[in-house]
Amino acid sequence: MYLGIDIGTSGVKTVVVDEGGALVAQASAPLEVSRPRPGYSEQDPQAWWQATVRAVAELPAGARAAVRAAGLSGQMHGATLLDREDRPLRPAILWNDSRSAQECLDLERIAPDSRAITGNIMMPGFTAPKLLWVSRHEPEVFRRTACVLLPKDYVRLRMTGDKASDLSDASGTGWLDVGARDWSDAMLAATGLARRHVPRLVEGTRPSGTLTARAAEQLGLPRVLLAGGAGDNAASAVGLGVVAPGEAFLSLGTSGVLFVVTDRFRPNPDGAAHAFCHCLPGRWHQMSVMLSAASVLDWVAQLTGRPDLARLAEAAEARGLTRDSPFLLPYLTGERTPHNDPHCRGVLFGIRPDTTAADLAGAALEGVALGLADGLDVLLEKGGTVGEISVTGGGSRLPYWGELLAAALGRPLTYRRASEVGAALGAARLARLASGGERVEEVCVAPAIERVVRPDPELASLLAARRRTFVRLYRDLKSTFLEYST
Repeated sequence: MYLGIDIGTSGVKTVVVDEGGALVAQASAPLEVSRPRPGYSEQDPQAWWQATVRAVAELPAGARAAVRAAGLSGQMHGATLLDREDRPLRPAILWNDSRSAQECLDLERIAPDSRAITGNIMMPGFTAPKLLWVSRHEPEVFRRTACVLLPKDYVRLRMTGDKASDLSDASGTGWLDVGARDWSDAMLAATGLARRHVPRLVEGTRPSGTLTARAAEQLGLPRVLLAGGAGDNAASAVGLGVVAPGEAFLSLGTSGVLFVVTDRFRPNPDGAAHAFCHCLPGRWHQMSVMLSAASVLDWVAQLTGRPDLARLAEAAEARGLTRDSPFLLPYLTGERTPHNDPHCRGVLFGIRPDTTAADLAGAALEGVALGLADGLDVLLEKGGTVGEISVTGGGSRLPYWGELLAAALGRPLTYRRASEVGAALGAARLARLASGGERVEEVCVAPAIERVVRPDPELASLLAARRRTFVRLYRDLKSTFLEYST
């Protein structure tokens, strides 16, 4: 058996797969996000470990006893600051925290070669500008910082006592020379840090340590090896068999991601696309990222008092979209691709006296679909190739959303078995690769297809027309967003 653990934003998921790759068991434990001020997003690192212990404990004892190796995936970018005794100095600053917008500008001025080194425009979600913010606003915390870890790597520390990170997760810090697959001394220095402040790097398919006796006892596991693992999106790619250049997937979780594998480092920082290392040796990937995806529908559900997302989406489908349906700009916490705008916010436009909860839900689903279409254009504009797109994440359970997405992207979408646990499944596959001499192509096969959703021509035509208004709304409001936030 192989264990996969995914440290998400809203919860920890665990899966166990057998030698044949079949899903044997799965479990989860919830997490909460703290938002002490507008634009802030934090979590207690101790909560990640506690949720991991609970989620592993929910797995059948027999399956846990048979685990041969474990792997980790996790939410990216989170700044977990530790002192010399490896104790967290403050709550972790998460990927969707936008407080460090000014620090991004300053960091690119301090390190004018940053885009060439990292392949990415500096964004508030990244780890590096967060540390610059801490150095300015919490200087005593910064002075006591002995090490900075990403969320899954803090859990790794609790499991093995080792400080390590994989290349895919490290790519999102703003400290990695992504083409060279190594830390950049220049980028670390730009935030007042050095290599002693960051973990050693390992490929996702390599061992990173062995469970300590105490951790094994807490988790109810043998003292197995732990793979290097991956950031959540790279792990999802492995779980979906997205490992060859041109293969792609769409993730509909808290955030929305379009991910495509590349055979080499292909940056496009001007389009606010991400160019990161894959968790597989010798491979990279590009991503377009929306900060809010399924979380937008969650917001509508809370606003309207209709918590059943499936029924809410069904109501939106029954209501349907027309040329004069309301719009929702889904930028609840700012946006990455293609705008790189931490100041923009969600906007409802075109509401009328007869606007219903179903209309708002439809506007949310459509808004994310149109935003992802913006992202697809960025991935293609530098000559990139996007082939088959598989779908993963909690939003994959909503059939109507798939119809909107296929029509907005103008491409068929493939839904696969076990797609909802893609990241945890990918972590389990990385554990298997780390424990033996198997080839990536043998282990990382695509799960069975459940259905394929093809673009409906009539709906595609409608969305193309509405997308022009969607794009114009953001452009018209861009300066207003900045004035409002400052």
